[in-house]
Amino acid sequence: MKTILTLAAMRIRITLRNKAFLFFSLVMPMAFFFLYGSVLAKGEIPKVRYLLGPVIAMSVMGTFWGLSAQIVTWREQGILRRFRLAPIPAASMIGSSVLANMLLILPTVILELGLARFIYHLKDFGNLGGIIFMSLIGIGAFASLGLIVASVTNTMQETQIINQLLWFALIFLSGATVPLPVLPHTAQRVALFLPATYLVTGLQQMMVHHASLFSLRANIGSLVAWAALAFTISSLLFRWEPEAKLPRNAKLWAASTVLPFFLLGVWENYNGKLLKDAAAMLEERPMEKERPVEKAPAEKPAETTP
Repeated sequence: MKTILTLAAMRIRITLRNKAFLFFSLVMPMAFFFLYGSVLAKGEIPKVRYLLGPVIAMSVMGTFWGLSAQIVTWREQGILRRFRLAPIPAASMIGSSVLANMLLILPTVILELGLARFIYHLKDFGNLGGIIFMSLIGIGAFASLGLIVASVTNTMQETQIINQLLWFALIFLSGATVPLPVLPHTAQRVALFLPATYLVTGLQQMMVHHASLFSLRANIGSLVAWAALAFTISSLLFRWEPEAKLPRNAKLWAASTVLPFFLLGVWENYNGKLLKDAAAMLEERPMEKERPVEKAPAEKPAETTP
């Protein structure tokens, strides 16, 4: 445990010197925050509350991009080889990566909540403790996705291509950019197999409906199972040197990490509860409903006496 904490502290110091990290972990989340809060929600409290869940989810999901790029870069530059000579187990290296990401991304989530309070005057955050807890679970889960990507890619170029494909699928099919009920029927069914969908809808349920952790046990349980499975497999596939060869079935093992969401997606396609809850939140959200303007009654003309 001491090794993990020491490595995490070192990784945080190195990461804070990286301008790309500051852009993706602070500048870009703040851009989404003000875009959603000021442009889409127009600063209106009910709309801000509805859209804050997707904003936090995108900050959390971006974890996988930076982590995968950093590990591949370190492997190409021979930095990981030095850690191996320490010697440091692969599990400690990976565990410190996840912990460092939690400590780096959580302040951004807290900052977004604070800005929503002081700029948009949002006072009711729903289940605030649950939002923080689910954000931490999400950071761990998507950091594990980054570890899987880094395990099966060989170059930075290959890593960036896979990251872009994953990022677009995660933000456009999960309800993070377009509300889930607005998507075409086929896209909604596909979204039920994506981990981002359960993060976005879970955060929205906590924010809008004050949902408890127990009521969202399927969302949280699937993210935890996915994180644990991805962490274990990435530990087995972890490579210290760029010359190291992947096992023949490495990509098959990496693909098996989607099993929790495959099973949950099949169940949700049959049950339909998540889509019903998302539709209910959209109907309650006053995004398109304008309060009718009450017209003042016309004044009667004054009666004149002959």
